[in-house]
Amino acid sequence: MENSNEYKYRRAKERVGAIKSFYNNLLAYCIVIPFLAWVNYNTTGFPWVIFPALGWGIGLVGHWANAYGYNPILGKNWEERKIKELMNSNDF
Repeated sequence: MENSNEYKYRRAKERVGAIKSFYNNLLAYCIVIPFLAWVNYNTTGFPWVIFPALGWGIGLVGHWANAYGYNPILGKNWEERKIKELMNSNDF
């Protein structure tokens, strides 16, 4: 029973760390991209700020999905279901 609680605590701590990391990344995005847009507006006529905003934005969506356990391909809680399946299997 103690191992189960320890496992849950470790998983919860990892999830909280991932969520905290996501919000730090989001905060940096909200600071850096407007600054880059300001630099872009004051230097050139070509809207190059779109490229870092889209690239970082795609990475931010991936970071969000990882932090909150969202996986559109494998579904919710796929990892836990697979672990239980393998633990109950006699062949494993």
